[in-house]
Amino acid sequence: MKPILIAGTTIVNLALIFYSIAIITEQRKHRISKFILSFLTIGVVFDITATICMIIGSTSSPFSPHGILGYSSLAAMSVDAILIWRFWLANKDAEVPRGLHLYSRAAYIWWVLAYITGAILVATR
Repeated sequence: MKPILIAGTTIVNLALIFYSIAIITEQRKHRISKFILSFLTIGVVFDITATICMIIGSTSSPFSPHGILGYSSLAAMSVDAILIWRFWLANKDAEVPRGLHLYSRAAYIWWVLAYITGAILVATR
């Protein structure tokens, strides 16, 4: 495996850890904290970095079904991070609205599905 793909794989695993900590904490507490904001933001940065590494290292088209699934899940998590930041800046100690709470859960599940499909693709090669 190319070093850039190994780096991308390692970084996407870090993104999974940071996203999981952020989203699970928000889902349990129904509130946003600096802890959640930090972990979610770092998760997005890791995800973008991993995606770039995988595009550079891949020999297949960046517009494969897995690529499109990955880009859409990255977009969903990026939108979630933006929405959570906007909510927190406007309502520092308020409970997360039901719509944002559900969107965070759906975006995270979509991202995990993209992560799992990537793992399956690597395992079957």
